[in-house]
Amino acid sequence: MSVELLGGRILAPYFGSSIYVWGSIISVFMLSLSAGYLIGGRLSLNRPDLVRYGCFFMFAALTLVPTVLFGNGMMDAVFLQIEDPRYGSLVASTLLFFLPVAMLGMIAPYSVRLLVVSSHHSGQVAGLLYFVSTLGSALGTLMTSFYFVLWFEVNQILLTMVATLMTAGAASILYAKLVVR
Repeated sequence: MSVELLGGRILAPYFGSSIYVWGSIISVFMLSLSAGYLIGGRLSLNRPDLVRYGCFFMFAALTLVPTVLFGNGMMDAVFLQIEDPRYGSLVASTLLFFLPVAMLGMIAPYSVRLLVVSSHHSGQVAGLLYFVSTLGSALGTLMTSFYFVLWFEVNQILLTMVATLMTAGAASILYAKLVVR
C-alpha cells in the first residue's frame, strides 16, 4: 500500500492526480498482485522452502530500485509519447510498478503453503496471514500518508522499503540455513 500511495506522488508531476491516474495505479496494482498470487501459488507446489521465499523478498526489493534510479527518466519518456493522463499513467504505472508488485504478490500464497501443516488448519492459517497482511497494509497506508511523506522524500521511502525487503529476505535465507537444516 505504501508503494501504491507513493505511485500517486510519482505520477502526479507528469499526469496529475485525477481519477484517471488513480484508476491506472489501482488497476496496475490489482493486476500485478493477481499475477503474483497466481505465480506464487504455482511455485508453492514444487518443494517450497525458506530460501526461495527469501529470494522473493530480495527480488521484489531489486525490482523497486529502477523506480528510484530511472523513474524520472521513464516518466519523461512516457510523457513525451503519451500526454493523455489516462493512457500515459497506465503505461507509466505498468513500467514502474508491475514487476515489483507482482513479486510482492507471490509472497502471500507461498506463505500460506509454508505455514500450513495440516489441511484441517489451512483456513485458519490463511485467515491469520490475510489479517496480518491487511493490518500491515492499513498501518503502512497511515504511516506513509500521514507521516513518511512529510518527513522524507519519495526516493528515501522507497529505498527504506528496498532495505526492509532485503533484510526480510536475508533473514529468511539465514534462518533456513542455520535453523531449519
